[in-house]
Amino acid sequence: MRARSRWTVCALLFFATTVNYLDRQILAILAPLLQTEIGWSESEYGLIVTSFQAAYALGLLGAGRLLDLMGVAKGYPLAVTLWSLAAMAHAAARSAFGFGVARFALGLGEGGNFPAAVKAIAEWFPKQERALATGLFNAGSNVGAIAAPLLVPWIALQWGWRWAFLATGASGFLWVILWVVLYRAPATNKENEAGGNVPWLGLCRSRQTLGLVAARFLTDPVWWFYLYWVPKFLYTKHGIALDRIGPPLVTVYLAADFGSVFGGWLSSWLMKRGWTVSGARKTAMFVCALMVAPIMFASEVDNLWTAVALLGLATAGHQGWAANIFTLVSDLYPQRAVSSVVGICGFGASIGGMVVSTATGFLLELTGSYLPVFVWAGTAYFGALLVIHVTCYRGDPETSNPSTSSVTNRGRSSG
Repeated sequence: MRARSRWTVCALLFFATTVNYLDRQILAILAPLLQTEIGWSESEYGLIVTSFQAAYALGLLGAGRLLDLMGVAKGYPLAVTLWSLAAMAHAAARSAFGFGVARFALGLGEGGNFPAAVKAIAEWFPKQERALATGLFNAGSNVGAIAAPLLVPWIALQWGWRWAFLATGASGFLWVILWVVLYRAPATNKENEAGGNVPWLGLCRSRQTLGLVAARFLTDPVWWFYLYWVPKFLYTKHGIALDRIGPPLVTVYLAADFGSVFGGWLSSWLMKRGWTVSGARKTAMFVCALMVAPIMFASEVDNLWTAVALLGLATAGHQGWAANIFTLVSDLYPQRAVSSVVGICGFGASIGGMVVSTATGFLLELTGSYLPVFVWAGTAYFGALLVIHVTCYRGDPETSNPSTSSVTNRGRSSG
């Protein structure tokens, strides 16, 4: 019964993540249309994207701690309700500023998704299955990104762009109903009973947390770039307008789905074959970094489907990487601290996303060239992996890494 229940939980997390990315991806799909109708510039679009990321950073930080205090059962549906209302509010926007306000509200709510989902995985799954389960639920981000180019242009062309925001935003309320009906928290385990909540300042000061923040600061903005600029890149470089954007984006994000599951499966498979947690996670992440590297050539190829293939390989690599870097948190920290650490790391990642989104908007306005951004995207993961190697693992965490006890003890001493 427990095995069946934990995979039901994984399915609910997958559905929530699908809705999460469907709601955030709509703007990127409609950007060329809205840029004409609303009249914003490239730099204003970059600032609209940045407003979401600023709020998302704050949402991650606050939701992460709140979820550790109040639990996933109550906290998760609250977050989904908030972001669904914000998604629907986009339909009322009339200016670049209005979209910025709506995106800010959306970011605050959506910040609760990954801290809640990773915490639920840590509570329900044994260590050998966590990366695979994370890869599976994280595949929902790609399903959302696939559904967006299939549904949004059709809705927008049939009934107008405002209905695209209203219809997709309303889907979150269906998830809330399913969660309330189906989800039951697992029995409290001994680890959660012992020691209470880990002080937040102790988590912020730990070497492992700082390393994870730095790694995600380097790599998460790459994913933001794919989400918000790939449709515009395909339009600018290859002339792919709204009515033809579906097949290329579906191909890219189907590849990303494969990568999410593959990356999680690879480290889980290596662990089942006797590899240490450290070796399995870092090997899987290195393979994923290699998959991303060829994206450096995407802006230089003239054939559309060659560019799509490079983008697909890169998004697959990123999502496999993400499945493992999320799982690192539950490797290194007790369950009662998982949401807080995911939120702290997500805050740092979102700050990186804000910097990159703003810089990308101004860079494209000044030069019109995507080459520098793609070169950065192809190399960032190797630097991030080095940071993880130096800060997060000294040997295997189960045998030689004192992070869990030392973080907890330092947190208690620092208050």
